[in-house]
Parts: sequence; structure tokens; C-alpha cells
Amino acid sequence: MKSILVVLDGLNYQVSRDAMGYLQAQCAAGRGRLYQLECELPSLSRPLYECILTGITPVVSGIVHNHVDRLSTQRSIFHYAREAGLTTAAAAYHWVSELYNRTPFDPPCDRHTSDESLPIQHGHFYYDDAYPDSHLFDDAESLRRRHDPDFLLIHPMNIDDAGHKFGLSTPQYRNKARTADGILSRYLGGWLDAGYQVIVTADHGMNDDRSHGGILPEERQVPLFVFGSAFSFKDAAPLQTELCGTLCQILNIAHDKPHCTALLA
Repeated sequence: MKSILVVLDGLNYQVSRDAMGYLQAQCAAGRGRLYQLECELPSLSRPLYECILTGITPVVSGIVHNHVDRLSTQRSIFHYAREAGLTTAAAAYHWVSELYNRTPFDPPCDRHTSDESLPIQHGHFYYDDAYPDSHLFDDAESLRRRHDPDFLLIHPMNIDDAGHKFGLSTPQYRNKARTADGILSRYLGGWLDAGYQVIVTADHGMNDDRSHGGILPEERQVPLFVFGSAFSFKDAAPLQTELCGTLCQILNIAHDKPHCTALLA
């Protein structure tokens, strides 16, 4: 089955539960389910992109802070998918390109990527934290329509950006979550109709100090929304390290990562 992974950077679990009315409506209608996930440590962005996409914790991967600007040494969903002959794509922050395609990121060369030999074959990568989520989702949908990827990563940044500017307990932060929910309401139905299995999650949360990185619940508790026929919608306790393997299971490709059996139908 084809899959889309949406990583809403910096989205705290409680805010996702309270502010994302469209996703919650889909869950209430029996078309999805929200789980609470605890992110790995440190609760920082680049280490947790690596964790989500490879199933490896930061202290093992060596990607332990945001400025470890080297290629990953681990095998990611993109690598497994390419080895299985599947098509990959991503609309994401440029650190994802640096982890799995090329580093350092060279915007004129790497911002728009279409190269069959790379782990992420088709990509639109941005480097401004204020790059509008509306544009990023349009970038992703353009990739989906143009290349029909088997695995598509969508990674917007505006929620995290608002958290760093204003903090967790602010209307600015909550309203960016509502904006992302509204954008998803324009796309999710079409993705599901096209047969995609969709996961919406976050790398980490946010605190009232306008930061993250530690062990506070508001920094570590993030949402995991699942939509599609591949999912059981039953009680489960998924781990962030199981997302890579779970997506590989859905894609029906060989892998050696842990996965959450209870999530799957």
C-alpha cells in the first residue's frame, strides 16, 4: 500500500487533541484514530527526523543535536523503499535532504530534486522556518500528482516556528495547529480515496520557554493520527522508534526495524 507520512514539526499532543477539529472529526467518524506518542531524547528536530525515518534513537544514531550536518549512517524508509523498487518523494525541511540525499545542502542544486539514483528521488526542500505551510503542502501535492510516489514525506515547519517565537500556551501557536488542520482538510480525503495510508505525527512538542530539547511532558508528548484501511484503530501503545518499521510493513517491503503490530489491521 502507498503511504504518506506527515510530520507537523513541533506539535504538542494536547494542542493537537484540542485544536485539530477536522482530524478529530475523521476519528469520530471511525475513519481514523489519535494515539499519544512519547518522542525520544533529546527532544530536538534533526535527531528525531532521523529517529522517525530510521527507527534508531539519537544516542545510537549519533544525530544528537541539530547541527550534526552529515549523512545518516542508518537505513531509512527511503532506502528500504528504493531497494524494493518503490518511488520516494519528500516536501520537507532541508535537514531531511542532508540526512538522506546530499550534504551540505546547496539550495540551487538541492532545493528541487528529481534524481532516480537518490534515496529521496523527488523532493522540494526549504530552508526558511517561516516558509508557509500552505506552500509546503502544495509542493507535496505537486510531487504526488507528478510522480505518484509509493512513499511521500510531508514536513511543514510553521507550528514549530510559532512555538519558538511565542511559546506553547499562546494563541499564535495554537492557531498554527488549526491552520495545519485546515490545510489537511483540503487534502486528506483525496489521499485516502487514492488508496494512501496516512500517518500524521510530530517530531517533538513545545514548552512555555519557547523551546524544547528536554524531558517535560509538553516537550515529549506528541500526536499520532492514523488514517486508512491498513490500520486497526484499536488500542495500542506505539513507540516513535516503531514508525519506520510500521510504515515498511504498510509498504510491504523487507526491513529489519521494530514495528507496532497493534496499529495494523
